[in-house]
Amino acid sequence: MKKHLKRLFGATMATALLGTTLVGCGNSRNEIASGSDTTKGNSKGTTITYSIWDKGQEPGMQAIADAFEEKNPGITVNVEVTPWDQYWTKLEAVATGGTLPDVFWMHSSQHIRYANSGMLMDLNEVIENSEVLDMNNFAQGVVDLYNVDGSQIAIPKDVSTIGLWYNKTLFDEAGVEYPNENWTWDDLLSAAHALTDSEKGIYGLNAPLNTEENLFNYVYQNGGDILINDKTESGYSLPETQEALEWYANLSLVEKVSPSQTQFAENGNSTLFTSGKVAMGMFGSWMYNEFITNEYTAKNCAVAALPQGKAGNATIYNGLGNSVAANTKNKEAAIKFIEFLGSEEANIIQGEYASAIPAYGAAQQAWVEATTKNNFDTQCLVDMLEYGHIKPYTKNTAKWETVEMEILRKVWAGELSVTDACHQLVTQINAILAAE
Repeated sequence: MKKHLKRLFGATMATALLGTTLVGCGNSRNEIASGSDTTKGNSKGTTITYSIWDKGQEPGMQAIADAFEEKNPGITVNVEVTPWDQYWTKLEAVATGGTLPDVFWMHSSQHIRYANSGMLMDLNEVIENSEVLDMNNFAQGVVDLYNVDGSQIAIPKDVSTIGLWYNKTLFDEAGVEYPNENWTWDDLLSAAHALTDSEKGIYGLNAPLNTEENLFNYVYQNGGDILINDKTESGYSLPETQEALEWYANLSLVEKVSPSQTQFAENGNSTLFTSGKVAMGMFGSWMYNEFITNEYTAKNCAVAALPQGKAGNATIYNGLGNSVAANTKNKEAAIKFIEFLGSEEANIIQGEYASAIPAYGAAQQAWVEATTKNNFDTQCLVDMLEYGHIKPYTKNTAKWETVEMEILRKVWAGELSVTDACHQLVTQINAILAAE
């Protein structure tokens, strides 16, 4: 078994996520570990571990654990946080050793790998027998995301959308009207030019080489797609996808309203925004906590819905799931906890702590109420789910995303035309998809 797992989870697993954007990164003092103090046959005196990767969400997750413990005397939940860049490396290590955490966060870039290894509990029977869990309560795209070959291998935890965050102070100084729900690409570009001030080193818009928060949104707004024909082929063959790619790359290469990729590499995408050097930026809803705790952005910035392209409105949405280790030694307690994590009560707690937009529909307003403060009216981030597109994924997402980023870097570097890049993308991604 261990040999099989080592073959499946190679040493490249952690680095395969380059270019993947995630919901909620954070720092940590804890490490992934397996549950302890197991009492066979019942859950009395049992300690289970709940492993997550976002330090910023720890208070909310701990509050959920505390509420669960009150309802389940004798079960202790140990919430453990490991930073994203270490999370998968450590999860791989304990997986090959057969000591996975009892319950842990799962991401769309890795869930199929873990599911196909038999390491995640099939929750179908748990859901069927539960008086709490109902998949109709959650965003359908996230439910489907974590259903692998008919098996539900995670209960949806949260959902994320992408918003147009903007600097009201810079807009006011330039005499530009704030973004609104009727903005088009033309409005966005016009405002970006008006806000760009080369003498002050201020750019109108950020256009980094980033897919989930940036490029993919433009593709869908333009009527394109990333995966076509039931995910068997790359959508970079579509004229609409190529058109969106060229338009987006030209924001920095031709229009000069965005910093260059070198500037992004040196300073960081969000850092340029939080320091007032970029007037507008497309960022995920998970950036709320960073922006509200930053004195400058909390005072000067706001958020609006994304502009619409020729095909209308579109946003990428994604979501995390809560999974249970198939070989947990604390099965009864772990199942009780996963049921509670999927309850309305737990999701409202998540919303009230502003941890993330709950995937549980009825609890999403709790997040809006908790996060609408200062200049941030976050209702638009939830409303955009109405026209959201789930982040593209397949069995080998990490593989084709790596290829995708390698080729797109050459476009932003001026080394490859969009036409040639798309030809290479189609050829190489199709080969990966054919092997799935």
